[in-house]
Amino acid sequence: MKTILIMRHGEATPMQADDASRNLTLIGQQQAEKMGLWLHATHEPTGLLVSPYIRAQQTALEVKKHNRFLFEETCGDIVPEANPQVAADYLETLIAMHPECDSWLVVAHMPIVSYLVDQLSIGNMPIFNTGAVAVLSYDESHQKSEYLSIHAPSNVDV
Repeated sequence: MKTILIMRHGEATPMQADDASRNLTLIGQQQAEKMGLWLHATHEPTGLLVSPYIRAQQTALEVKKHNRFLFEETCGDIVPEANPQVAADYLETLIAMHPECDSWLVVAHMPIVSYLVDQLSIGNMPIFNTGAVAVLSYDESHQKSEYLSIHAPSNVDV
């Protein structure tokens, strides 16, 4: 069994014409760092897939302060308007190609994070607060996931 952790980036600056260039706010940086500490204490992710958008990259940097990844990749298949089927298929391919990684963190955006959870575990489409992490158990032999929980910076202890 593997663990899939799907994370929405921390709080970002307001919408602008170039959505990909939005930065994290100070609160967003704090949310990401807090969740990085929580991830280290609870799941120790070793595989990382992150959106190329600035706020997702900044979130991943905060998480990386407290976690050591064996595999990291920036992936254009997990931007807000991406196809969740393509994203899920790619993630499952990476999991199969990197057996050394037992726990995978995906850092992306709404709405793809909710759609991705639903794609991996049909019928589960949580709403993600900024910085929130959904936890799924993944049985790679059957390529099936079970949605377990969602955790936000406001309700985790570190």
